[in-house]
Amino acid sequence: MLKTIRNAWKLPDLRKKIIFTGLIILIYRIGNAVPVPGIDAAMLSSYFSSLENTVLGLYNAMSGGAFASATIFALSIQPYINSSIIIQLLTVAIPALERMQKEEGEVGKKKMERITRYTTIGLGLLMGWAYYMLISRNNLLSETGVWPALVIILTFAAGSTFIMWLGEQINEFGIGNGISIILLASIVSRLPNTISSLYTNTRNYFLSDLPETATVFSPWGTALIIIGILAIIVFIVFISDSERRLPVSYAKRVVGRKMYGGQSTHLPMKLNMSGVMPVIFAQSIASLPATAAAFFPAPAEGTFWHGFLKAIDTKSILYIIIYFLLIIGFSYFYASIQFNPIEVANNLRKNGGFIPGFRPGRPTSDFIKKVLNKVTMFGAIYLGIVAIMPILAGKLVNTSNLAIGGTSLIIVVGVALETVKQLENQMLMRHYKGFLE
Repeated sequence: MLKTIRNAWKLPDLRKKIIFTGLIILIYRIGNAVPVPGIDAAMLSSYFSSLENTVLGLYNAMSGGAFASATIFALSIQPYINSSIIIQLLTVAIPALERMQKEEGEVGKKKMERITRYTTIGLGLLMGWAYYMLISRNNLLSETGVWPALVIILTFAAGSTFIMWLGEQINEFGIGNGISIILLASIVSRLPNTISSLYTNTRNYFLSDLPETATVFSPWGTALIIIGILAIIVFIVFISDSERRLPVSYAKRVVGRKMYGGQSTHLPMKLNMSGVMPVIFAQSIASLPATAAAFFPAPAEGTFWHGFLKAIDTKSILYIIIYFLLIIGFSYFYASIQFNPIEVANNLRKNGGFIPGFRPGRPTSDFIKKVLNKVTMFGAIYLGIVAIMPILAGKLVNTSNLAIGGTSLIIVVGVALETVKQLENQMLMRHYKGFLE
């Protein structure tokens, strides 16, 4: 990876793109430090410290800590991600959107992007209003009234819209996928705090005379976390490049005086076809009870609700099981949306292609569907293992700070690999000698 970046830096046009991407990230990080007026930031930070393992804690991690600080970029890219998911799901349900996406080519793609932008603005306003209501009901405002409320909501919405624009600028003039790069910057920005926390806890283990029940990391706990993170990164890299290749052959055909076809190729099916989205959705749903309970007074110890909340806590075995099963369910759901075996089989038949040993049409689609189910199962188990390993490690070292570590690792490693591949493709285009030499 470092060699690829170093070689790309030597090319003037790629160097400009890398610098431009870095400047966009710098603007984003500056915006993450600018607070929204009318909010008591100190009380808000203290309030969010108790919501670390809820849906709001996930949003805070995705925003690089801006969500808990109520900065102008507090909503980060969540409105854009949610709008993209909504439009993608509606594309399956609404035939007009499906035709727009598939049949109208580049024009349809621009229309879909325009619809996504408008949906992002609407969701930004809605999420900004919801955020304002949250801080208002918990008395976290330093100024009250209609005008302060309007300023806060519009600032949140404008911040999310501006981030969407920054991502589009990276797509056009920078390197990599803009939204993914911004998400990567948000997650990586929390890395120094994590390292500092590990160092402080390990140092306190040696310097302080603490009881055995103190929530500090022993040296073995710190070593376990570091080794586990490195092992998960290697596992993610291996799975990200894994795919199931179905052999495809094309029949020979004569058109005029030329013969076409006759070659053999393959149909790639990635092991993790749905990316990190099943983990995000599963975590959001699995942590809903803990999120709802955070807005009510804690029940007395020994009561039914106290036992119920303890059973579904984000560190409990029941939560881990439900979390794992939801990941598998959402993996199948997303795989069925993104990969249609019937459509693939029809395209193969139209182009004179076939899978050896299977007749074109329904037998081919049934075989592709069978392979898809097997591949999706392996991919879902992989996502489940990566997602629950940090939770189990947190139970071993007696901390809850690792609850969203698996999600963050999948995003960071995936975006890094995708960006490096784009750099390699750009360099390949510039170093290709052609057939004239």
